[in-house]
Amino acid sequence: MNKKNVLVTGAYGKIGYAICRSIASIPGYRLTLAGRDEEALQAACASVISSSGNTDISCYRLDLSLFSHIRDFAAQWQGPLQIIINNAATCPRSRQENAEGIEMQFATNVLGYYLIIRAFAPILKASAPARVVNVASYWAGDLDLSDPEFKRRPYDNNTAYRQSKQADRMLSAAFADEFRFSGISVNACHPGDVKSKLSNSLGFGGHETPEEGAATPVWLATSAETEGVSGKYFENKREQRCPFSENLESRLALMKICGSFQPGF
Repeated sequence: MNKKNVLVTGAYGKIGYAICRSIASIPGYRLTLAGRDEEALQAACASVISSSGNTDISCYRLDLSLFSHIRDFAAQWQGPLQIIINNAATCPRSRQENAEGIEMQFATNVLGYYLIIRAFAPILKASAPARVVNVASYWAGDLDLSDPEFKRRPYDNNTAYRQSKQADRMLSAAFADEFRFSGISVNACHPGDVKSKLSNSLGFGGHETPEEGAATPVWLATSAETEGVSGKYFENKREQRCPFSENLESRLALMKICGSFQPGF
């Protein structure tokens, strides 16, 4: 069997781990788990293999907030890649910067998604049909394109998170347009309300299990129903209108901002 290769970022968090377990249990998939914490990553990898019986599971330590990590990861990738699930996210309570001097939520939740799609675009095109699923949220809004890193505004982790998820939805539509004739579909989704480290940092709990939270991203990544669907936003496996993605001028401005952090990439 020619297995499809799947890359999942943020693979050891509550939802990311559930995504990996679900896909690993479906025949015909080979997974690469990516995340920043080496120990947690190795434990998740071993657990997914044990629970699913799928031995085609590997892991790669990746800090999605850092361009250098993404660049090196893409350069080392061998073989095809049919599916990327961008799930990694962070939500620190105070304003923090990564090692490259970029505000952490924008670096991870927005630039990380943008850059990993850019880095792997040639591989995705060569592997087409291919899919990108960006885990966003219905908890979205407040995007200020004039100050995406909170250099002028007072930092608020809730506002920073909401704007990052709005940006992810907009990036999905923008990349869908760009890849229209490349055999790559790009969609965004709300994963479900799961109690996690991230939800707790926002002051929320959660009423759904990790498996319920993972259901929509897994469906977008693997279902025949979603083959060829692109540029859409989903909640509970249902397409929802996304007003953020309808503004072409704002989408293009966001793409330009993201591209300016690594010109020519």
